[in-house]
Amino acid sequence: MQRGAVWRRRSRRLQVALHPAQAVVLGFATAIVIGALVLMLPMSTSSGAWADPIDALFTATSAVCVTGLTVVDTATFWSPFGQVVILALIQLGGLGIMIFASLIGLALARRLSVRSRMNAAAEAKAVGFDDVRGLVRGIVLISFFIEAAVFMLLLPRFLFGYGYDLGAASWHAMFHAVSSFNNAGFALYTDNLMGFVDDPFICLPIAAAIILGGLGFPVIMQLRREFARPLHWSMNTKLVLWGTVVLLIAGTAYITLLEWDNLDTLGSLDPAGRLLAGFFQSVQTRTAGFNSVDIGAMREETWIGMDVLMFIGGGPAGTAGGIKVTTFAVLFFIMLTELRGEGAVNIFGKRLSRAVHRQAITVVLLAVGAVFTATIALMLITGLDLDRVLFEAVSAFGTVGLSTGITGALPPAAELILTVLMFLGRLGPLTLGSAIALRQRRILYELPKERPAIG
Repeated sequence: MQRGAVWRRRSRRLQVALHPAQAVVLGFATAIVIGALVLMLPMSTSSGAWADPIDALFTATSAVCVTGLTVVDTATFWSPFGQVVILALIQLGGLGIMIFASLIGLALARRLSVRSRMNAAAEAKAVGFDDVRGLVRGIVLISFFIEAAVFMLLLPRFLFGYGYDLGAASWHAMFHAVSSFNNAGFALYTDNLMGFVDDPFICLPIAAAIILGGLGFPVIMQLRREFARPLHWSMNTKLVLWGTVVLLIAGTAYITLLEWDNLDTLGSLDPAGRLLAGFFQSVQTRTAGFNSVDIGAMREETWIGMDVLMFIGGGPAGTAGGIKVTTFAVLFFIMLTELRGEGAVNIFGKRLSRAVHRQAITVVLLAVGAVFTATIALMLITGLDLDRVLFEAVSAFGTVGLSTGITGALPPAAELILTVLMFLGRLGPLTLGSAIALRQRRILYELPKERPAIG
């Protein structure tokens, strides 16, 4: 009893000492380590042998960070138990470790402590934490509702369209529903979803789940409350919706046009199939990672455009990665304001806070630095060309999961680099930076202004 009391006191002191951002980082890291240890077990592999520690760590990181990059074949290497573990890690990573912990606290104690509310608010990027209890419940209900809806759409197709028995159809429908809404990109097929390239009954429900997951929970929850009152939508909701529509249309047009006559990708399909495949791959760049065509057979020009889309990613506080649509939009409006010679950045009739300027620039510079450094390191280690290595690095940082086909052949050192990139991309450079900083410095004085030459 005395020893248990000591551990409880130490646990409380640790919770008090940790900044919410640090708690989020620690929670994700703990889930990854535990997931890797479980995946190493013989019962997790189809061969019954112990899995390689680095491969297990890579897979666990990819699942918790809802990326989808794989160094082994998910369909054949892992046993049914291992696949269930991966699915659990995807769900845990999609909901968020702190939100999941808060949900358990609600179920057990019927209330949340202030520290738990702060941790959940940090995970969901909430402005405040007065109603984190409702926020947590809303996120969980929305997630399960959308996943259940996609499951119900996929189940009859697997059951009647492809002749699966009820158990197999249910398992495939559930796995891909969870994987798609959480933007994970894990599939139960060796060729991912290439076998369904022209099947709208498989591709469209998965694409819809990916788009919804990529919007972010704040946007989904506001649309649920005020869908018919767009004038009441926040700047964040408007930026995410407009940015998502523009990027989806631009990405679809870009990929479809460049790959239209490529017989190794879209060229062998009929026009309707080409449009569906082009749209589906555009959706995947929002950080999902499924592929219905061979990414490695695409043109290098297509890879470059997809690099940009993957780097931008989806909406904040959701299952998507990247620098986020809002960050990209803020930088665009800052540039537009400078070109117009205006003083303040105005977006949708509201003035943008100057603090947001600094945050957006910080996120982008840290992201560019991380991808740039990782790309150079991967090129030195592997000796591969820039285009494929850059695609892999951006895909890992953006938690996308698309690959030109080099992931499985990478040496252990390269796998570890991509593992760090996935972890950084899921949590966000700003969250990691806040977690590392022990305290915020508040300077009580200002230095004289001076303006250097720009450009």
